[in-house]
Amino acid sequence: MSGKQAVIAVLAVMICLLGASAAAQDESNQLTGIIGRTFISDQGIKGALPPNNLVRSGKGLTFEVNYSHRFFGTAIYSVSGEVPAVFNLDEDLDSGNVVPKDYKAIFVTPSARVNLFPATAVSPWVSFGGGFAHFSESKTLLFGGTNPGGSSTTGVVQAGFGLDVNPFQRRFSRFGFRLDVRDFWSGTPNLPLADTGKTRQHNYFVGGGVIWHF
Repeated sequence: MSGKQAVIAVLAVMICLLGASAAAQDESNQLTGIIGRTFISDQGIKGALPPNNLVRSGKGLTFEVNYSHRFFGTAIYSVSGEVPAVFNLDEDLDSGNVVPKDYKAIFVTPSARVNLFPATAVSPWVSFGGGFAHFSESKTLLFGGTNPGGSSTTGVVQAGFGLDVNPFQRRFSRFGFRLDVRDFWSGTPNLPLADTGKTRQHNYFVGGGVIWHF
């Protein structure tokens, strides 16, 4: 699956979900836009010597688009289905001339979300689900040369928590704010010249943004 195909797949899923819930008029739907950063821990390269024995990842500027629909709710809790689509479009790498200069990552994970006290001004929540991750690497190595690796698509498990803040009571009641922390536990990018021995990695996304209730 190419990067363009992955984006098209994300949009198709979200359009289908929006269409399926178009008849709902009780503000049980949410569309959220979030901006933040992705954090990935350093990983050792098998057999490599310092200072180039680690693959170091930057803190990529990341965007999340999230559609959700509430299926059940009380004053104490609510249960929603959501589709977080997260785009890390410039994840820089560092480890001598054995890694690509950067890569793009897309995560799409249909999930279940439980909110506590959903009708109050501050509602904490947890989320869990799974889907796919797509990595698309630069064709150029960090200090020149052709990257022998290519793009890859893997399964991913998502777990997250956060806060929904709804301070507006009247005129802007359809809008709120979200603080968002998610762990996307995925396969790894294809790094044939930097074998870390790892088949999975944690991609921690931290961000904040705006919710539209409709």
